[in-house]
Amino acid sequence: MAAVVTAVARSGTHDFGKAVEPGIRLLTGLGVDGDAHLGVTVRHRSRVARDPDQPNLRQVHLIHAELHDELAAAGFTVGPGDLGENVTTRGVDLLGLPTGALLRLGGTAVVEVTGLRNPCLQIDGFARGLLAAVLDRDADGAVVRKAGVMGVVRAGGVVRAGDLVRIERPEGLHTPLRPV
Repeated sequence: MAAVVTAVARSGTHDFGKAVEPGIRLLTGLGVDGDAHLGVTVRHRSRVARDPDQPNLRQVHLIHAELHDELAAAGFTVGPGDLGENVTTRGVDLLGLPTGALLRLGGTAVVEVTGLRNPCLQIDGFARGLLAAVLDRDADGAVVRKAGVMGVVRAGGVVRAGDLVRIERPEGLHTPLRPV
């Protein structure tokens, strides 16, 4: 199966979910045009409170549609944009990517993966028990965060549902993703 974008979403306000759109424009070094998290420096309110000058490593939030499938099987109704993601993909092992992987979305847009989304308690406001459903433990007991990955825009462009996703892994050692 080809790796594809299945949906795109954005919100100009700091609401939990984002509205699905026909297309979104990624702006180099900034994020999603018209999204509340657009900017060179951090825009997530809790992070701004700690240090408003830190770089925005969370310009674009991507979630794999397979997570929506898994959550549906567990009894949750979650669709594209509901968990605050900008881009929903299918056929991409987002959580298995190394730090620095490049995702080429459509014709020109490129997102560099910076790390994992660390889901917070707000997610239970969407659906009770959802936070526990997007967290797991591996064989060693370490926390596995399944709520998608974050990235920065390295090359701008319009991204739409149906666009292909091409992955470029960085050379050298595979650096596992950590929360950003």
